[in-house]
Amino acid sequence: MDILLAIKATIAGAILGAIFQKLKLPLPAPPVFPGVVGVLGVLVGSKIAQFF
Repeated sequence: MDILLAIKATIAGAILGAIFQKLKLPLPAPPVFPGVVGVLGVLVGSKIAQFF
């Protein structure tokens, strides 16, 4: 994965998160930490599988 793409995605996510917070809208993401970790787990698993 291109590091610049990851940085852009992080910045875009932070901006959207701030907009949702200011507009008092629910975040379009899992509201609990295990949900976020699960998404990261899927990403890590797919990266590991690329090596085999």
